[in-house]
Amino acid sequence: MPQLFLPNGREGLASALHGFSRAHPNEITLCDEPTYLTARHRNSGRQVALVSGGGSGHEPLHGGFLGPGLLDAVAPGQVFASPHNRQVYEASRAVALPGGVLHIVKNYTGDRINFGIAAERLRAEGIEVERVLVNDDVATESEHTATGRRGTAATVIVEKIVGAAADRGMGLSDLARLGNAVSANARSIAVASEFLTSVHTGARLYDLPAGELEYGIGIHGERAAASTRFAELDTLIDRMLNDILGSLDDLSERGTILFVNGLGAATPLELYAVFNTALDHLAQRGIHVAGSLVGTLVSALDMHGFSMTVLNLAEDDWLDLWRENASAPGWTGGN
Repeated sequence: MPQLFLPNGREGLASALHGFSRAHPNEITLCDEPTYLTARHRNSGRQVALVSGGGSGHEPLHGGFLGPGLLDAVAPGQVFASPHNRQVYEASRAVALPGGVLHIVKNYTGDRINFGIAAERLRAEGIEVERVLVNDDVATESEHTATGRRGTAATVIVEKIVGAAADRGMGLSDLARLGNAVSANARSIAVASEFLTSVHTGARLYDLPAGELEYGIGIHGERAAASTRFAELDTLIDRMLNDILGSLDDLSERGTILFVNGLGAATPLELYAVFNTALDHLAQRGIHVAGSLVGTLVSALDMHGFSMTVLNLAEDDWLDLWRENASAPGWTGGN
Protein backbone atom coordinates (compact mmCIF):
# COMPACT_ATOMS: atom_id res chain seq x y z
CA MET A 1 0.00 0.00 0.00
CA PRO A 2 1.41 3.47 -0.89
CA GLN A 3 2.10 5.90 1.92
CA LEU A 4 2.25 9.70 1.87
CA PHE A 5 4.95 11.18 4.08
CA LEU A 6 2.72 13.77 5.73
CA PRO A 7 1.67 14.28 9.36
CA ASN A 8 -2.00 13.55 9.95
CA GLY A 9 -4.79 16.06 9.41
CA ARG A 10 -4.21 19.81 9.37
CA GLU A 11 -0.72 19.32 10.78
CA GLY A 12 0.34 17.94 7.40
CA LEU A 13 -0.41 21.14 5.50
CA ALA A 14 1.03 23.35 8.26
CA SER A 15 4.25 21.36 8.26
CA ALA A 16 4.54 21.48 4.47
CA LEU A 17 3.91 25.24 4.31
CA HIS A 18 6.48 25.95 7.00
CA GLY A 19 8.94 23.71 5.18
CA PHE A 20 8.28 25.58 1.94
CA SER A 21 8.78 28.99 3.56
CA ARG A 22 11.98 27.83 5.28
CA ALA A 23 13.30 26.43 1.99
CA HIS A 24 12.71 29.77 0.21
CA PRO A 25 13.16 32.44 2.92
CA ASN A 26 14.35 35.09 0.46
CA GLU A 27 11.40 34.62 -1.90
CA ILE A 28 8.23 34.06 0.10
CA THR A 29 6.65 34.98 3.46
CA LEU A 30 4.20 32.74 5.34
CA CYS A 31 1.43 34.19 7.49
CA ASP A 32 -0.05 31.64 9.93
CA GLU A 33 -3.36 33.17 11.04
CA PRO A 34 -5.12 33.07 8.70
CA THR A 35 -2.83 31.08 6.45
CA TYR A 36 -1.55 32.75 3.30
CA LEU A 37 1.72 33.27 1.43
CA THR A 38 3.14 36.41 -0.16
CA ALA A 39 6.01 37.16 -2.51
CA ARG A 40 8.92 39.09 -0.99
CA HIS A 41 9.72 40.77 -4.31
CA ARG A 42 7.70 42.17 -7.20
CA ASN A 43 8.26 44.43 -10.16
CA SER A 44 8.16 48.12 -9.24
CA GLY A 45 6.03 48.84 -12.31
CA ARG A 46 3.15 46.67 -11.11
CA GLN A 47 -0.02 48.62 -10.28
CA VAL A 48 -2.35 45.67 -9.65
CA ALA A 49 -1.73 42.77 -7.26
CA LEU A 50 -2.36 39.21 -8.47
CA VAL A 51 -3.83 36.77 -5.95
CA SER A 52 -4.70 33.13 -6.49
CA GLY A 53 -5.08 29.97 -4.44
CA GLY A 54 -7.08 26.81 -3.97
CA GLY A 55 -6.72 23.40 -2.42
CA SER A 56 -3.28 22.08 -1.58
CA GLY A 57 -1.94 18.91 -3.16
CA HIS A 58 -1.27 20.51 -6.56
CA GLU A 59 2.21 21.84 -5.84
CA PRO A 60 3.99 23.81 -7.13
CA LEU A 61 0.63 25.43 -8.00
CA HIS A 62 0.00 28.03 -6.54
CA GLY A 63 2.56 28.89 -3.87
CA GLY A 64 5.46 27.95 -6.13
CA PHE A 65 4.50 30.78 -8.49
CA LEU A 66 4.99 33.65 -6.06
CA GLY A 67 7.44 36.21 -7.38
CA PRO A 68 8.21 38.81 -10.05
CA GLY A 69 6.31 38.14 -13.26
CA LEU A 70 3.80 35.90 -11.51
CA LEU A 71 1.72 36.09 -8.31
CA ASP A 72 1.81 38.41 -5.29
CA ALA A 73 -0.16 36.30 -2.81
CA VAL A 74 -1.70 32.84 -2.48
CA ALA A 75 -4.37 31.41 -0.17
CA PRO A 76 -3.84 27.65 0.27
CA GLY A 77 -6.72 25.45 1.43
CA GLN A 78 -6.43 22.02 2.98
CA VAL A 79 -5.66 19.18 0.56
CA PHE A 80 -8.18 19.42 -2.31
CA ALA A 81 -10.32 21.91 -0.33
CA SER A 82 -11.03 25.55 -1.05
CA PRO A 83 -9.33 28.19 1.11
CA HIS A 84 -11.60 30.04 3.53
CA ASN A 85 -12.77 33.44 2.32
CA ARG A 86 -10.92 35.07 5.25
CA GLN A 87 -7.64 33.68 3.90
CA VAL A 88 -8.34 35.18 0.48
CA TYR A 89 -9.44 38.49 2.01
CA GLU A 90 -6.39 38.87 4.25
CA ALA A 91 -3.97 37.77 1.52
CA SER A 92 -5.49 40.32 -0.86
CA ARG A 93 -5.37 43.13 1.71
CA ALA A 94 -1.74 42.36 2.46
CA VAL A 95 -0.59 42.87 -1.13
CA ALA A 96 -3.20 45.28 -2.57
CA LEU A 97 -1.77 48.00 -4.80
CA PRO A 98 -3.25 51.37 -5.85
CA GLY A 99 -4.71 49.79 -9.00
CA GLY A 100 -6.52 47.08 -7.05
CA VAL A 101 -6.40 43.30 -6.88
CA LEU A 102 -7.02 40.66 -9.54
CA HIS A 103 -8.18 37.23 -8.35
CA ILE A 104 -7.28 34.26 -10.55
CA VAL A 105 -9.76 31.49 -9.68
CA LYS A 106 -10.11 27.91 -10.89
CA ASN A 107 -13.64 26.85 -11.77
CA TYR A 108 -14.64 24.89 -8.68
CA THR A 109 -17.72 25.81 -6.64
CA GLY A 110 -15.91 26.35 -3.33
CA ASP A 111 -13.21 28.49 -4.90
CA ARG A 112 -15.76 30.66 -6.73
CA ILE A 113 -17.82 31.17 -3.57
CA ASN A 114 -14.94 31.98 -1.22
CA PHE A 115 -13.09 34.26 -3.62
CA GLY A 116 -16.43 35.97 -4.29
CA ILE A 117 -17.10 36.63 -0.61
CA ALA A 118 -13.56 37.96 -0.16
CA ALA A 119 -14.01 40.26 -3.16
CA GLU A 120 -17.20 41.72 -1.68
CA ARG A 121 -15.42 42.47 1.60
CA LEU A 122 -12.51 44.09 -0.23
CA ARG A 123 -14.80 46.28 -2.33
CA ALA A 124 -16.60 47.38 0.85
CA GLU A 125 -13.24 48.73 2.01
CA GLY A 126 -12.66 50.61 -1.23
CA ILE A 127 -10.26 48.11 -2.82
CA GLU A 128 -11.07 47.44 -6.47
CA VAL A 129 -11.27 43.75 -7.35
CA GLU A 130 -11.80 41.84 -10.58
CA ARG A 131 -11.78 38.10 -11.28
CA VAL A 132 -10.36 35.79 -13.94
CA LEU A 133 -12.07 32.39 -14.05
CA VAL A 134 -10.01 29.52 -15.45
CA ASN A 135 -12.16 26.76 -16.99
CA ASP A 136 -10.16 24.65 -19.41
CA ASP A 137 -10.96 20.95 -18.78
CA VAL A 138 -12.81 19.50 -21.76
CA ALA A 139 -13.61 16.33 -19.79
CA THR A 140 -16.44 18.22 -18.09
CA GLU A 141 -17.57 20.19 -21.13
CA SER A 142 -21.05 18.73 -21.30
CA GLU A 143 -24.64 19.84 -20.99
CA HIS A 144 -24.92 17.22 -18.23
CA THR A 145 -22.22 18.96 -16.13
CA ALA A 146 -23.81 21.83 -14.21
CA THR A 147 -20.51 23.50 -13.30
CA GLY A 148 -19.00 23.40 -16.81
CA ARG A 149 -15.31 22.94 -17.55
CA ARG A 150 -13.11 22.55 -14.46
CA GLY A 151 -10.09 24.81 -13.94
CA THR A 152 -6.89 22.81 -14.31
CA ALA A 153 -3.43 23.18 -15.88
CA ALA A 154 -4.25 26.25 -17.99
CA THR A 155 -4.12 28.17 -14.70
CA VAL A 156 -0.32 28.19 -15.05
CA ILE A 157 -0.51 29.76 -18.50
CA VAL A 158 -3.02 32.38 -17.34
CA GLU A 159 -0.91 33.31 -14.31
CA LYS A 160 2.24 33.62 -16.42
CA ILE A 161 0.77 35.78 -19.18
CA VAL A 162 -1.25 37.99 -16.82
CA GLY A 163 1.75 38.27 -14.49
CA ALA A 164 3.94 39.61 -17.30
CA ALA A 165 1.25 42.11 -18.30
CA ALA A 166 0.88 43.27 -14.69
CA ASP A 167 4.62 43.94 -14.56
CA ARG A 168 4.22 46.19 -17.60
CA GLY A 169 1.82 48.32 -15.51
CA MET A 170 -1.44 47.18 -17.12
CA GLY A 171 -4.59 48.28 -15.27
CA LEU A 172 -7.14 46.11 -13.50
CA SER A 173 -9.90 45.96 -16.11
CA ASP A 174 -7.43 45.26 -18.91
CA LEU A 175 -5.74 42.50 -16.89
CA ALA A 176 -9.11 40.90 -16.20
CA ARG A 177 -10.02 41.02 -19.88
CA LEU A 178 -6.64 39.56 -20.83
CA GLY A 179 -6.85 36.74 -18.29
CA ASN A 180 -10.36 35.75 -19.26
CA ALA A 181 -9.43 35.85 -22.95
CA VAL A 182 -6.44 33.56 -22.35
CA SER A 183 -8.64 31.19 -20.35
CA ALA A 184 -11.25 31.16 -23.13
CA ASN A 185 -8.58 30.09 -25.63
CA ALA A 186 -7.06 27.28 -23.54
CA ARG A 187 -8.21 23.68 -23.28
CA SER A 188 -6.86 20.70 -21.34
CA ILE A 189 -7.51 17.03 -20.69
CA ALA A 190 -5.84 14.59 -18.26
CA VAL A 191 -5.30 10.84 -18.15
CA ALA A 192 -3.94 8.51 -15.46
CA SER A 193 -2.89 4.88 -15.21
CA GLU A 194 -2.95 4.91 -11.40
CA PHE A 195 -5.06 6.95 -8.98
CA LEU A 196 -3.62 9.14 -6.25
CA THR A 197 -3.17 8.10 -2.63
CA SER A 198 -5.82 9.33 -0.21
CA VAL A 199 -4.45 11.50 2.61
CA HIS A 200 -7.16 10.05 4.84
CA THR A 201 -6.82 6.30 4.26
CA GLY A 202 -3.32 5.87 2.81
CA ALA A 203 -4.83 3.75 0.04
CA ARG A 204 -5.35 4.49 -3.65
CA LEU A 205 -8.70 6.18 -4.26
CA TYR A 206 -9.57 3.50 -6.83
CA ASP A 207 -7.83 0.59 -8.49
CA LEU A 208 -7.51 0.43 -12.26
CA PRO A 209 -7.10 -2.95 -13.97
CA ALA A 210 -3.78 -3.49 -15.70
CA GLY A 211 -3.70 -1.94 -19.15
CA GLU A 212 -6.50 0.57 -18.45
CA LEU A 213 -6.42 4.37 -18.26
CA GLU A 214 -8.75 6.83 -16.61
CA TYR A 215 -9.42 9.19 -19.54
CA GLY A 216 -10.59 12.65 -18.48
CA ILE A 217 -9.62 12.37 -14.82
CA GLY A 218 -9.79 15.41 -12.53
CA ILE A 219 -6.89 16.90 -10.60
CA HIS A 220 -8.51 15.83 -7.31
CA GLY A 221 -8.88 12.27 -8.50
CA GLU A 222 -12.41 12.77 -9.84
CA ARG A 223 -13.30 9.75 -11.92
CA ALA A 224 -13.85 10.08 -15.65
CA ALA A 225 -17.05 9.01 -17.39
CA ALA A 226 -15.34 5.76 -18.35
CA SER A 227 -12.00 4.00 -18.36
CA THR A 228 -10.31 3.05 -21.62
CA ARG A 229 -7.79 0.51 -22.80
CA PHE A 230 -4.28 1.88 -23.29
CA ALA A 231 -3.08 0.60 -26.64
CA GLU A 232 -0.14 2.88 -27.46
CA LEU A 233 0.95 6.44 -26.78
CA ASP A 234 0.48 7.56 -30.38
CA THR A 235 -3.22 6.61 -30.34
CA LEU A 236 -3.77 8.20 -26.92
CA ILE A 237 -2.22 11.54 -27.91
CA ASP A 238 -4.26 11.61 -31.11
CA ARG A 239 -7.48 11.16 -29.12
CA MET A 240 -6.51 13.82 -26.56
CA LEU A 241 -5.68 16.35 -29.26
CA ASN A 242 -8.94 15.59 -31.06
CA ASP A 243 -10.87 16.46 -27.90
CA ILE A 244 -8.81 19.57 -27.11
CA LEU A 245 -8.80 21.02 -30.61
CA GLY A 246 -12.44 20.13 -31.15
CA SER A 247 -13.32 22.42 -28.25
CA LEU A 248 -11.32 25.41 -29.54
CA ASP A 249 -12.41 27.89 -32.18
CA ASP A 250 -10.39 28.24 -35.36
CA LEU A 251 -6.73 28.45 -34.43
CA SER A 252 -4.80 31.64 -35.08
CA GLU A 253 -1.95 31.80 -37.59
CA ARG A 254 0.15 32.97 -34.63
CA GLY A 255 0.21 29.36 -33.49
CA THR A 256 -0.21 27.72 -30.10
CA ILE A 257 1.45 27.06 -26.75
CA LEU A 258 1.67 23.39 -25.77
CA PHE A 259 1.92 22.47 -22.08
CA VAL A 260 2.51 18.85 -21.00
CA ASN A 261 2.02 18.60 -17.25
CA GLY A 262 2.79 15.74 -14.89
CA LEU A 263 0.19 14.79 -12.27
CA GLY A 264 2.71 13.81 -9.61
CA ALA A 265 4.22 10.41 -10.36
CA ALA A 266 4.89 10.61 -14.10
CA THR A 267 8.64 10.78 -14.74
CA PRO A 268 10.37 13.44 -16.85
CA LEU A 269 11.25 10.66 -19.31
CA GLU A 270 7.54 9.97 -19.82
CA LEU A 271 6.58 13.63 -20.07
CA TYR A 272 9.14 14.35 -22.77
CA ALA A 273 7.96 11.32 -24.75
CA VAL A 274 4.41 12.66 -24.51
CA PHE A 275 5.58 16.13 -25.56
CA ASN A 276 7.52 14.77 -28.54
CA THR A 277 4.55 12.71 -29.73
CA ALA A 278 2.17 15.66 -29.32
CA LEU A 279 4.50 17.93 -31.31
CA ASP A 280 4.54 15.42 -34.16
CA HIS A 281 0.75 15.13 -34.18
CA LEU A 282 0.27 18.89 -34.17
CA ALA A 283 2.76 19.28 -37.01
CA GLN A 284 0.88 16.64 -39.02
CA ARG A 285 -2.26 18.74 -38.55
CA GLY A 286 -0.44 21.87 -39.73
CA ILE A 287 -0.56 23.48 -36.28
CA HIS A 288 2.46 25.57 -35.31
CA VAL A 289 3.70 25.30 -31.71
CA ALA A 290 5.23 28.70 -30.96
CA GLY A 291 5.76 28.18 -27.22
CA SER A 292 5.97 25.25 -24.85
CA LEU A 293 6.25 24.04 -21.28
CA VAL A 294 6.98 20.54 -19.94
CA GLY A 295 7.05 19.51 -16.30
CA THR A 296 5.06 18.79 -13.17
CA LEU A 297 3.52 22.16 -12.30
CA VAL A 298 -0.07 21.17 -11.42
CA SER A 299 0.20 17.89 -9.57
CA ALA A 300 -2.47 15.68 -8.00
CA LEU A 301 -0.42 14.34 -5.09
CA ASP A 302 1.13 11.12 -6.44
CA MET A 303 -1.21 10.32 -9.34
CA HIS A 304 0.54 8.56 -12.21
CA GLY A 305 -0.65 10.46 -15.25
CA PHE A 306 -0.38 13.67 -17.21
CA SER A 307 -2.45 16.45 -18.67
CA MET A 308 -2.08 18.23 -21.97
CA THR A 309 -3.04 21.87 -22.56
CA VAL A 310 -3.18 23.83 -25.80
CA LEU A 311 -3.47 27.62 -25.87
CA ASN A 312 -4.59 29.27 -29.07
CA LEU A 313 -2.50 32.45 -29.43
CA ALA A 314 -5.47 34.62 -30.31
CA GLU A 315 -3.79 37.99 -29.70
CA ASP A 316 -0.51 39.48 -30.91
CA ASP A 317 1.33 40.00 -27.64
CA TRP A 318 0.51 36.77 -25.80
CA LEU A 319 3.65 34.95 -26.92
CA ASP A 320 5.87 37.87 -25.89
CA LEU A 321 4.18 37.94 -22.47
CA TRP A 322 4.64 34.19 -22.16
CA ARG A 323 8.38 34.51 -22.84
CA GLU A 324 9.08 37.40 -20.50
CA ASN A 325 11.23 36.64 -17.47
CA ALA A 326 9.67 35.46 -14.22
CA SER A 327 11.21 34.27 -10.98
CA ALA A 328 9.50 32.01 -8.45
CA PRO A 329 10.39 28.85 -6.49
CA GLY A 330 8.31 26.55 -8.67
CA TRP A 331 8.60 28.28 -12.03
CA THR A 332 10.78 26.22 -14.35
CA GLY A 333 10.51 28.59 -17.31
CA GLY A 334 8.77 28.03 -20.60
CA ASN A 335 9.94 28.37 -24.17
